[in-house]
Amino acid sequence: MAERAALITGGSGEIGLAIARVLGEEGYGLTLSARRPEKLEEAAQPLRDDGFEVLTVPANMTSEEGVVAVFDAHKERYGRLDALVNNAGMGVGAPVEEIQTKFLDMQLDVNLRALILGTREGVPLLREAGAEHGKALIVNTASLAGKAGPGWLTVYGATKAAVINFTEGIEHELAKSGIQCTALAPGFVDTAMADFIKESIGEPLIQPSDLGEAVRFLLRTSPSCHVPEIVLTRPGEGYVSTG
Repeated sequence: MAERAALITGGSGEIGLAIARVLGEEGYGLTLSARRPEKLEEAAQPLRDDGFEVLTVPANMTSEEGVVAVFDAHKERYGRLDALVNNAGMGVGAPVEEIQTKFLDMQLDVNLRALILGTREGVPLLREAGAEHGKALIVNTASLAGKAGPGWLTVYGATKAAVINFTEGIEHELAKSGIQCTALAPGFVDTAMADFIKESIGEPLIQPSDLGEAVRFLLRTSPSCHVPEIVLTRPGEGYVSTG
């Protein structure tokens, strides 16, 4: 069994898989969670084929019981947690006067509530890892939308702004425990979630592997170097055009 272990939510999507691959290459045993069992197994198989140790735990991130079950299964399998990647997320765009309550609630539940609950569940094991080797890691996938407040994606942007704020708060709270906390805030990434914008942008998007390499960088910094936030943009993008 791997000497260190990581848990990634949103593990069947392009970003989650790119991060999982980097963690596997760095020697971590992996737990991947996502909502749809078949898609999760299909996504995990290439990682297994490449020799990585992968546990899959399907779960609905809108359910507290589902979130808790993921962490229980991970603990039973590995008994430790050295890196937590809160990556599950969703976005539903709409003009403000057309925001539907069910989609408002889903974005709040998946993007923010599940992330907070997952952090709560993971911290006890992360504290143990931090005490053991001085460097456990929490990575929260936010968005450039959380920095700029885009129109039409107002609810999504608001949840991602809250993710950045929550990450800053837990960094202050947990840093002395050997736990480093970082928010990743990318612009549009080349994923299915960005299909609606790809044609109009007309140029290459940020690659999921770029976020994976950002996590690799975080794994390799010293325990004395904490990185609260990494912003990833396309050339010339700044905070104006957001993803």
